[in-house]
Amino acid sequence: MPLIPEEPQIHESAQGPRVTPATGRTAPTPRPVPGPRPAAPPRPGRPGPLRPASPVQRTPRDVAATKPGPSGPAAPAASATPQIQLIPASVEGALDAADEAVDLLLESGRAPGDVLVITTGEPHPWAAHELSFGEASYWAQHDAGDDVFYTDAAAASRAASRPVVVVAVNGGTDVTAATALPLAHSRAGALLIVCGDPQKINSVLGAGV
Repeated sequence: MPLIPEEPQIHESAQGPRVTPATGRTAPTPRPVPGPRPAAPPRPGRPGPLRPASPVQRTPRDVAATKPGPSGPAAPAASATPQIQLIPASVEGALDAADEAVDLLLESGRAPGDVLVITTGEPHPWAAHELSFGEASYWAQHDAGDDVFYTDAAAASRAASRPVVVVAVNGGTDVTAATALPLAHSRAGALLIVCGDPQKINSVLGAGV
């Protein structure tokens, strides 16, 4: 006997009760299929986790709260006090030690115009040679700032500040050294190198360098 396909079930509100053709009796109303359970309301006193509002739902107050605040007062500027380096040398060898220090500075990448050399005793041979052409030409080279500049302690106050100052304590009186070292310290922007006898330098300054 061929199978007869079942009629599609249609909701009672649309079709009304079905009648069985053979008996004329009203077919029983099918039970409604249970749908998904509604979510249980949260228990009082225990709210669920709060989710942050989306950007479009945030109020101006919420947006302002998300902005980072000021980072506080600015840090004080780094100290401008230059570092001090002492190279032990005798009075006779102080000038040679200063020349070696200059060579190392240039090899390490310092520009020649960054370096000022001050002598407390005999002037550096370069300074003596350039002064033979007159002071105007000599100081013009200082003002140009293109090369290492050498001067003695007596004229050092005329020299402008440079990142590195090298002092050769190669003679002169204690008063000369006591005047030249503080002056050199004030002219050095980053580094002060003192070449000479440590005992004499410390006795002149009254403290360790």
